[in-house]
Parts: sequence; structure tokens; C-alpha cells
Amino acid sequence: MDTARLSRFVGGVWDEEIVPRLVEYIRIPNKSPMFDANWAEHGHMDAAVKLMEDWARTKLQQLPGASLEVVRLEGRTPLIYIEVPGEGDDTVMLYGHLDKQPEMTGWSEGLGPWTPVIKGDKLYGRGGADDGYAIFGSLTALLALHEQGIAHARCVIMIEACEESGSYDLPHYVDHLAARIGNPSLVVCLDSGCGNYDQLWLTTSLRGMTGGNLTVQVLEEGVHSGDASGVVPSSFRILRQLLSRLEDPATGRILPPELQVEIPAQRIEQARHSAEVLGTEIYDKFPWVEGMQPVSDDLTELVLNRTWRPQLAVTGIGGLPPLDSAGNVLRPQTAVKLSLRVPPTLNGAKAGEFVKRLLEQDPPYGAKVSFELEKDGSGWNAPELSPWLQQAVGDASEHYFGAPATYMGEGGSIPFMGMLGEKFPQAQFLITGVLGPHSNAHGPNEFLHIPTGKKVTMVVAEVVARHHQNRSAD
Repeated sequence: MDTARLSRFVGGVWDEEIVPRLVEYIRIPNKSPMFDANWAEHGHMDAAVKLMEDWARTKLQQLPGASLEVVRLEGRTPLIYIEVPGEGDDTVMLYGHLDKQPEMTGWSEGLGPWTPVIKGDKLYGRGGADDGYAIFGSLTALLALHEQGIAHARCVIMIEACEESGSYDLPHYVDHLAARIGNPSLVVCLDSGCGNYDQLWLTTSLRGMTGGNLTVQVLEEGVHSGDASGVVPSSFRILRQLLSRLEDPATGRILPPELQVEIPAQRIEQARHSAEVLGTEIYDKFPWVEGMQPVSDDLTELVLNRTWRPQLAVTGIGGLPPLDSAGNVLRPQTAVKLSLRVPPTLNGAKAGEFVKRLLEQDPPYGAKVSFELEKDGSGWNAPELSPWLQQAVGDASEHYFGAPATYMGEGGSIPFMGMLGEKFPQAQFLITGVLGPHSNAHGPNEFLHIPTGKKVTMVVAEVVARHHQNRSAD
């Protein structure tokens, strides 16, 4: 492989074709079904699919025998399915998604979720990095190999439209397409993060997630606070008590042992190395208010906290009026949306059932308490890397980033990985991405670091080629 030639090819496609199309993709408010119940009627999902489909079809003409189908199961979000023929009996699966998180407030002046803006090396807007670039990067990697006449295994590319809602449609598509997919020996996913933009980061684990809406009701309607306070318990205070069953309010530590796991020694060592590489970048990347500090000054512990330990976030609240219209009323109820990240090896469904029992049982003062589960996705812990893959990612990182590859777990979830790990236990996994410092996926001012997108595409090309070389040698 001529790595310089591959770099020029990939860089050219990104500059001339991918970035302009990502600009158009960002304009489409294609929110995931959880955030847009009427997605089918609004048509944004179809618009995003068409944008990607139209580009991919033009490129597939350069790959003899390649095909594309937009698969639509009744009542489910669509899926783009691409097959690219290759040599040998092996299959490589490349995965991404095209649905987006909602708008979120706090975007800087001139920026917005559906307003693409290029500033230097960064393309701002919702979804470019998470994960709109995946189909473009995956297909460009294969085109780069074809341009040099380099052999690769048969490849299937799957781009779903439900990932930000927990990928609940995806298992149905995997079952529906099982005979066509085959048995992948390598899975490539570009939906993950990177500790910095200076080297390749290989994701070794992903936390799972459970969560839902916790509601505490004490009255049928609001009453005068002067009359009721001291007689009627505050729904907010009861909610605080319930959350303290789950989380230590002083430290943030999740208390029940049922939600903990023993962290493998290899992952602890990898966390230690990541902490050495990143230093204070582990927390410097966050937009702290003046005077704030992280929960610990032990950098390794911070890495483990965000990758292997359960953590709770309250992401929404109901039952509270805005400050400027909050009267002296003891409110009838308080509701919060809980997002609980669970360890990679913990069963997400069982964790959700446990949390529901924990929060609903024996409610203080006999309050009406309900916890409506919305998510129960398990995490994923990567199988041990084969020597060929470890060598390939190390070489590719040196070739395109000029630095060694680094291994670290991620705090977020990619439900597809856990499902694939169960279905294809013998497969090797290349999980990486462009979500680095300040890229702020799901939040305001999200951006795609364009040079990293290019380099990740180059890495994928080299690893897919090395996969075929290794399997052919076997």
C-alpha cells in the first residue's frame, strides 16, 4: 500500500465531496424517534437517507458488483444496507447511524444545531461527527483500496436510523438480513470517541445505559405553601430521598452493589496509560465554570469513573414552573428523567428492573411513586485483540497520525456493539471515532474535527486491507 497516495485520495474525497454533503446533512433536523414521535410524517429521516443514498450510489459505480438497498420494515426506521464484493470467504461489517440528538440550548452566537458552520478545521452542527460521517468515511476507505487495486474481504455497510433512541429497531434488521450479512470476522464502528486528535484511539469498552422517568406525586393539585408546608411532604424532598437510595449525594458514587462489577486488570492498566497520555486533558476539555474542579485529582480514577463505573445524571425535570412564574405553591408532583450509565459487563435489562424496584418500593409517606423505564441497553467489553489487528492499528496510527495507538474505554453507549458481540463472538472489533475534546456530541457547539475524520478513514482502509492479508495467510 502506498500510504501517501491513500492519504491524498482520502483527503481529496473529503474536501471535494464529503464535507459539502455533511454541510447539507447538518441542515436536516433529523431527530431520533425518541425525540420526534412523528418522524415519519415530518420527512426529515427520509431526507437524510436520500442525501446519503444519492451520494453512495454514485460512488458504488466505481466498485464492480456493489449494491445498495434502503430496507424498510413496517413501522420501523429505515436502514441503509450496502454490499461491496471482495475476495475470499470473510466478511467485514462497517456500521454507523444517521439519526441525531435534539437541539439542546446554549449554542454560541452564529452556531446552531441545524446551521452548518466551518471554522478552520471544524465543521459545527448537529450530527456531523455523531455519526453522519460514518457512511462517507466507510465507503471512501473502500474506494481508496480500489483506487490502488488492493484486495479486501467482502464488506457490508449498515447505517441505522435509531441509534440515539437505543437502537431498538436494529435487532429486527439484523435478523431480517442475517442470511445476507453472513458471519463477520471484523466489525468496524466509527461512532466512538477519541481522547485527543493526535493519535488513533481504539475503544475497548462501552458502558450500558438504563433510565427513564421518575415521578413522585403527593397531591391531586397544588395548594398554598403556607397552608400545606409542614403538613404535606414536598414531592421534591421525597424525590431527593429516593435518589439517595441510588446515589451518594456527597460523592456521586452509585451505592447498590447490584450495579457494580469488578473491573478487569487489563482495563485498569489501560486506564492508567490513558491517564498518562492525556494528563489534565481528561477534564480540561469540559466548559467548567470558574472555581469548579473534577470529582477526584486521581487521573486514573477519573478515566475509570467515566468508562467502567456506574454514574447517574438527571437530564430533565417536570412539574416545576419557570422561575418567573413560580408562586407560593406546594406543587402536587415532581418528575425527573434519569440516565444511569452502567458498567460494560452488567446486564442493562436487569439493571433497569433493579432500579425500578429500588425506587418504587416502600415510598416515603405513602407517596405515589412510579419509575417508567425507557432504556435498558447493555454495554460491551471488547474481546482480546488478535496480534494482527493490534499490529495493524498501531501501524496505521503511526502512518496517518504520526503517533502510537492508544486504548481506552468510552463512557457512552453503542447498543449495536453489545448485540454484535453476542451474535458474533469470534469477530474482531475496530471501534473508534472523531468525538474528541470539546466536540461536545449531544450538547451545544458540537463539531466534527475534519482532519481526524480524514485520518480515521485512512486507518479503516489500511486495517481492512490488513484483515484480508491476514485471513489469506491463514
